[in-house]
Amino acid sequence: MTTPLNPALRYTAAATLFGLIILCLAWELKVAPLRPGGSWLVLKVLPLLLPLRGVLKGSLYTMQWAAMLILLYFMEGVVRAYSDPSPLSATMAVIEIALSLVFYLCAILYVRPAKRAARAARSAARNQGT
Repeated sequence: MTTPLNPALRYTAAATLFGLIILCLAWELKVAPLRPGGSWLVLKVLPLLLPLRGVLKGSLYTMQWAAMLILLYFMEGVVRAYSDPSPLSATMAVIEIALSLVFYLCAILYVRPAKRAARAARSAARNQGT
């Protein structure tokens, strides 16, 4: 039995992941870096590149762990939205919060039907064995 996976959720998750990558690069290199000329904080983009291929393919496993990874970017956005003195940097942080939340919701909702189907299959196998 296959589960219906929503391609719109997958595409939205991929788009927000791309958006987050571009936002982080622009933020730390040009728009509002911690130091003039850019900062080493731009390296925070590297972990976002790891799930990119799996998210584009719609891999359930990748969506699961990427949803947990994205929470780090949500937390960074919250901290920087409230603590950065620069209004431009705080605005970038709010955008980071929004993108990470949209990705998280899309990833969780994308994986949800497969999780339910697996749980139902385990339950049916358990009931069939007794």
